[in-house]
Amino acid sequence: MTQNYQKLHKEFSYVARSERGDVPGWVLVVLMTTGLVTGIWTVAQPRLSSILKNSLDNMNSIR
Repeated sequence: MTQNYQKLHKEFSYVARSERGDVPGWVLVVLMTTGLVTGIWTVAQPRLSSILKNSLDNMNSIR
């Protein structure tokens, strides 16, 4: 049992040390996503606002 535990611990320790992550990659993904959302929002904002306004106006006229 002790040998199995030691072997398992050694394998997990190696994985933990070798798996440091890709921080620059994740930063790039976050920045690109932010840029895409900002760009799409800038283009779509007037139309989305009019859709929301029309929907709310229609809901108010139902009452």
